[in-house]
Amino acid sequence: MARKTKEDAQETYIALLDAAEQVFSEKGVTRTTLNDVATAAGMTRGAIYWHFKDKTALFQAMCDRAFLPMDALLNEIACTPDKDPIAALRQMSVHLLKQVACDQRQRKVFDIIFHRCEKTDEMAFFALEQEKRSECLSRMEAILQEAVAQGKLPTATDTWIAMRAIHSYLIGLIHEWLIDTKGYHLETHAEDMIDMFLAGLLARPPLKK
Repeated sequence: MARKTKEDAQETYIALLDAAEQVFSEKGVTRTTLNDVATAAGMTRGAIYWHFKDKTALFQAMCDRAFLPMDALLNEIACTPDKDPIAALRQMSVHLLKQVACDQRQRKVFDIIFHRCEKTDEMAFFALEQEKRSECLSRMEAILQEAVAQGKLPTATDTWIAMRAIHSYLIGLIHEWLIDTKGYHLETHAEDMIDMFLAGLLARPPLKK
């Protein structure tokens, strides 16, 4: 019986995250209530509170589930310092764009964050997300610092600015593509877009002032 109860709880958890994705996408995060999510999942509010403290916790869990594959890849790259850092940056960046283009869940969650979510006091999630974002950017800068150490970038390279540029480029591509996903085929052009950026980085890296 205990095993069945655990399995049922996991099924409920997944169903609530699925419902949250759908309702947040349709109504926006701010206008969505926990009752909306419960209704969409065919459950009661009590089922939500069994798994999540509030809407912020539900939103956080929804994002974590969607981005887990990308986090795993970044961890793998960060833990292999002997790997070609420029090739690692390319792999990570291309993978991100192709995941957004091909994975319906990641695409939907990115769209919710960019276009259907207001940064209000209610959504304390953004304070937590800032911490995760800083950790991700630090790992990306560490890859660039390894590129400098291996002589693939000049010693005077400003890795902080380079990291910010890469991050902004990726986020900008995803943000704009989600506005009109029929404008062009992101998966097809992902490699060319990343290769173009990295070619510019290698040809004229930002230097410390």
